[in-house]
Amino acid sequence: QQALNSGIRRYHVAPVLCQRAKVAMSHFEPNEYINYEKLEKNINIVRKRLDRPLTLSEKIVYGHLDDPAKQEIERGKTYLRLRPDRVAMQDATAQMAMLQFISSGLPKVAVPSTIHCDHLIEAQSGGEKDLQRAKDINQEVYNFLSTAGAKYGVGFWKPGSGIIHQIILENYSYPGVMLIGTDSHTPNGGGLGGICIGVGGADAVDVMAGIPWELKCPKVIGVKLTGKLSGWTSPKDVILKVAGILTVKGGTGAIIEYHGPGVDSISCTGMATICNMGAEIGATTSIFPYNERMKKYLGKTGRADIAALADEFRQHLVPDSGCQYDQVIEINLNELKPHINGPFTPDLAHPVSDIGAVAEKEGWPVDIRVGLIGSCTNSSYEDMGRSAAVAKQALAHGLKCKSKFTITPGSEQIRATIERDGYAKILREVGGLVLANACGPCIGQWDRKDIKKGEKNTIVTSYNRNFTGRNDANPETHAFVTSPEIVTALSIAGTLKFNPETDYLTGADGKKFKLEAPDADELPKLEFDPGQDTYQYPPKDGSGQHVDVSPTSQRLQLLEPFDKWDGKDLEDMLILIKVKGKCTTDHISAAGPWLKFRGHLDNISNNLLIGAINIENGKANSVRNALTQEFGPVPDTARYYKKMGVKWAVIGDENYGEGSSREHAALEPRHLGGRVIITKSFARIHETNLKKQGLLPLTFADPADYNKIHPVDKLSIVGLKDFAPGKPLKCIIKHPNGSQETIMLNHTFNESQIEWFQAGSALNRMKELQQKSS
Repeated sequence: QQALNSGIRRYHVAPVLCQRAKVAMSHFEPNEYINYEKLEKNINIVRKRLDRPLTLSEKIVYGHLDDPAKQEIERGKTYLRLRPDRVAMQDATAQMAMLQFISSGLPKVAVPSTIHCDHLIEAQSGGEKDLQRAKDINQEVYNFLSTAGAKYGVGFWKPGSGIIHQIILENYSYPGVMLIGTDSHTPNGGGLGGICIGVGGADAVDVMAGIPWELKCPKVIGVKLTGKLSGWTSPKDVILKVAGILTVKGGTGAIIEYHGPGVDSISCTGMATICNMGAEIGATTSIFPYNERMKKYLGKTGRADIAALADEFRQHLVPDSGCQYDQVIEINLNELKPHINGPFTPDLAHPVSDIGAVAEKEGWPVDIRVGLIGSCTNSSYEDMGRSAAVAKQALAHGLKCKSKFTITPGSEQIRATIERDGYAKILREVGGLVLANACGPCIGQWDRKDIKKGEKNTIVTSYNRNFTGRNDANPETHAFVTSPEIVTALSIAGTLKFNPETDYLTGADGKKFKLEAPDADELPKLEFDPGQDTYQYPPKDGSGQHVDVSPTSQRLQLLEPFDKWDGKDLEDMLILIKVKGKCTTDHISAAGPWLKFRGHLDNISNNLLIGAINIENGKANSVRNALTQEFGPVPDTARYYKKMGVKWAVIGDENYGEGSSREHAALEPRHLGGRVIITKSFARIHETNLKKQGLLPLTFADPADYNKIHPVDKLSIVGLKDFAPGKPLKCIIKHPNGSQETIMLNHTFNESQIEWFQAGSALNRMKELQQKSS
C-alpha cells in the first residue's frame, strides 16, 4: 500500500492467508483466477484411468484435457484436445494471428491473451534512438495491434516493454499453467513450472476462439540432473550439452522434463534459459518441477500469493515417485564444463576449452568481431550480474573488450534494475552498447556496419539460434552460442582461443592475470525497478473500437479465404524446388528486413524459400521454371505457376521447417499455389502450421525415395477421396522420358485435420462450424 501511495508502479501483495482463496493469474487480469481445483480434478480422473504414476508433464497436460474421462491417451500417438489457460503473441506473428481472428468474425477472445511488441525494433545505434525509430517506422502496425487488442479484449505491451518470453516469466507464467504462444521460444515459461508451448497463429486463434486445441500426445524425455553448478559452468551449459546429445530433432514430439537433485542448484531464470533453448532440439516444450527457487522468484516479482497457492497444490506440480520416462539422460553438474555451440547449427557442441583448436582445424575465423549478450534466452538479472562481474575484473586491470560488445536487456524491468544497480554502467565502461529491450540481432534485426556481406567472420552470442545468416543476413558469419559470462570473457580476449578457466590476460600494466569465475545475485537485493509503465489494458467493452487496415497499405492486408479442396486427387503437380539439406523456417520465410511485411501476406510471399538450396544447381533462390525452362527466383516461379493455374509441390530433406514457429512459412506456399510438401521428416510446429493452412505435409514411407524424385518430374497424389487417419497415400512420379514409378507417403493427419484440408484451411473449417451452429 505504501508503494501504491508513493506512486511507484509496484505489484507486490502479501502472501495469501486463507488457503485456496481466489488468486489472480496476473496482476493485469484481477478477475481471471488460477484454477488448481480443476487441474487436480482432471489429474485424479486420468490417474485412476491410467493406474500408474504420472510425470509432471503428464499432470499438467492431462490436467488441461477438454474431456479427461473419455480422451484417448497414448504417448506419441493419440491427439489430445486441450483447454490452455492463456495465449501470448509477439508483434511479428500477432499481425497474422489477429488478422485471422478478425476473419473468424468472433467479437472477443475467450481466454486471457496478450500482444508483445518486441520483434520490429532494429539494433543500430542504441536503445532510445533505436526504439524511437522503430515507433516511427512501424506506427501503422503498432496502431493496428493496439486497436485490435482493444477491440477484441487483448492486453497490449507497447514497444520497449521487453521480449515476450521475459514479460511472460515476470508476469504470466506460473506453476501448472498451460500457455501457448506464437513464438517457438514460448517454452521459456517452463522455468516457472508451466507447460508453455510455441505454436503458429492459427493455433492461437483456436484457443482465443474457445475451441479445444489439438496436440499429439507428447512423449516425455527425462533429464536427470545430479551434482551442483559452480564456477564458470552456467544453466546455459546444461541445454548446450543436451542439444549436443539429442541434436536439432532429438526432442521432436516430446516434452523434456528436468528432475533430480541438481535442479535445486539452478535459479528460476536459469531454468527458464534451459527451457527456452529446448526449442533448438525440436521439443514440444520443456519443464522443471516447482521448487523453492521458483517460489523465491514469484515473491520477488510480486506474486507471493501465487507461490502460497502453489505450495498448497505442490503434489500436482512435481512428478510422481516412480513415474516412467520414454528416455532418460543423466547429467552430473559437478562434471559439466562450459560449452559453446556452433557454427551454423545450435547442436554442434564443444567445450569452451576445445573450441580454439577446433576452429583452427576447421578453418573457422578465431578472431571475434562482435560479442552479443541478452536476448530472450539470457537476459535475466543474474545473467547481467555475472557478465558485469567478468567485465569489472577486466576494468580493474585496465582492459576493455577487444571485440565489439552489445547488451540486450530482456525487459524494461531488467533494464531499469541493472541501470539502478550499476551493472549497465560497468558493461558500458568495458565497451558495451546497451540496445533496446527487444529481440534485435537475435532475430536478424541488426543494422550491422562493421563487415560487408560475404566477409568471413566470427561472432559469439548468448542467444539460442545460429543458423546461416540468421543474425546479420551474412552467410559467412560464423555464429556461436554460449553463456553471457563466456561471451563477455571471449569479447575481452577477442579470440575463440581463450579459455577463461585456464588462460591468462595481460593487463594495461603488462602483468598477467586470470579471470575469476563470476559470482552474482540471482535476484536483486532491493525490489525490481519496474521502469516505465508500458502496458495497455483492454477496455471492458471494445465493441465501439475501430481497427484500421487500409486497402492500399504495404504493411497490412486483410485475409481472403483459401480455396476449398475440389474433391479430386492432386494430379501432375510441378516441383517448385527440391531442397538440399537443412531447411529451417528462416530458409522458407526469412526474417530481418522481411519482418515489416508480416501483416501483408502477398508482400511477404516474395521471400518464399529464397534461402533454400536447390539440389539441381546448388544455389539459393534459383529454380528452373518447368514451363519456360528458364531459371529464376523461387517466388517469381511460384507466382508464374499460380498465374498459369498449375499446382506445385516442394520436396524437402530431414527435419524440414525446424526453428521459428512462424506460420508465414506455411501461409506463403499456400498463397502462391502450393499444395503438397513431401519430406523425410518435419519439425513439429511447421507440420501443424502446414495442416492449418490446408496444405498436405507428407513424409516418404521409405526415406530413400527422396532420391527417386527429380526437379523435372511431375507428381500426382492418389487416394485423397479415401483420405483417412493412418492410411498412406500413393505418389505417382512421372519422369520426362515418359516412365512412371509409384512410392508410398505417410502422414499424421487425424480426422479433424483432414477436415481442415477439405475445407481449405482450419479457419475455413471454423467458419463452417459456426455457420452450422447458428
